[in-house]
Amino acid sequence: MSYPNIILRRGKEESLDRFHPWVFSGAIYSLPENLEEGDIVNVITHDGRHIGVGHYQIGSIAVRLLHFGETTINEQFFNDRLTQALKLRKALNLDRDDNTAYRLVHGEGDFLPGLIVDIYGNTAVVQAHSPGMHFARETIANALVKLSDIEIKNVYYKSETTLPYKAQLDPQNQYLIGGFETNIAIENGLKFHVDWLKGQKTGFFVDQRDNRSLLEHYSKGRKVLNMFCYTGGFSFYAMRGGAELVHSVDSSAKAITLTNANVELNFPGDNRHQAFAQDAFKFLDGIGNNDYDLIILDPPAFAKHRSALKNALRGYQRLNAKAFEKISSGGLLFTFSCSQAVNKDQFRLAVFSAAAQTGRKVRILHQLTQPSDHPINIYHPEGEYLKGLILYVE
Repeated sequence: MSYPNIILRRGKEESLDRFHPWVFSGAIYSLPENLEEGDIVNVITHDGRHIGVGHYQIGSIAVRLLHFGETTINEQFFNDRLTQALKLRKALNLDRDDNTAYRLVHGEGDFLPGLIVDIYGNTAVVQAHSPGMHFARETIANALVKLSDIEIKNVYYKSETTLPYKAQLDPQNQYLIGGFETNIAIENGLKFHVDWLKGQKTGFFVDQRDNRSLLEHYSKGRKVLNMFCYTGGFSFYAMRGGAELVHSVDSSAKAITLTNANVELNFPGDNRHQAFAQDAFKFLDGIGNNDYDLIILDPPAFAKHRSALKNALRGYQRLNAKAFEKISSGGLLFTFSCSQAVNKDQFRLAVFSAAAQTGRKVRILHQLTQPSDHPINIYHPEGEYLKGLILYVE
């Protein structure tokens, strides 16, 4: 199919020749007339060489390349990419009776930049981060339900907060195919309610699955504090791991309600768990210095853009310093950053600064990242966003 051509400035194809999937606005020499956000375009070098095909949008990232070389972007294209994505998840043994929640598409990591698809049982939750994927939503939904080796009955579109606001697309969160059946999914044998209708992200943070399993391994006999708990994922892994007590804290009363519901799903009547709807810093200020010997810090992104980086690093330092002050001797601190603008060295420096500030002896036991269903395209290192450390505090 013939698509409009975007011409690059001379010499601006170097990163694309290394298969980086983004074309920045400053690299463009000329745009076709009447080009609109979400249009499919060819990317052409200044001397006429065809680089690839992608989605155009207004902003710093002007084109997200879907394919290097020539191709037609249609339902068959999405079906092929989704099939390859599912093949990887099957190879990773993530689609099991005791594990019905996982990420099927992780944007650039699955060669579908601007698209996220999370699976919760028979429901796929689709999130567009680019106008092009927004306009392709019906095609994507149709391709999802046609996948073999998996039964997807319902496709929910949830992009009201993820699309560029300047595009003025006014997306509506809605079922594209099917409807509501159940919001209970299973992760490593533990059940949980997923609020994809009104919850954060796609309703649950599937990217912490492996780190939750590691926490379970370390929880036996410990007093656990799960800060920024959202719907309690780390909490019920800690309980299954044999924690003496588990306290969950989140500023959202609705999140606490879901946390309590999730704990009740897995451990009905278990009095080891208690949840608090409270600001994180106020809660930490109010506890004793030896109340907990395992603390989880998994805050929302402190920096969504590079302009907020300095304040974000101060925030991570302040938060971790407070945890270092309060955790008992011999305690474990699981601390995370999901801010893409913060790299792992910057995060580690912020945590190091917090440790030095408090004077505690601290050792790194594990350096953590995102799980295998959140793959990183080797040509797109920006896809590595989740950083974590497990620290032993004397």
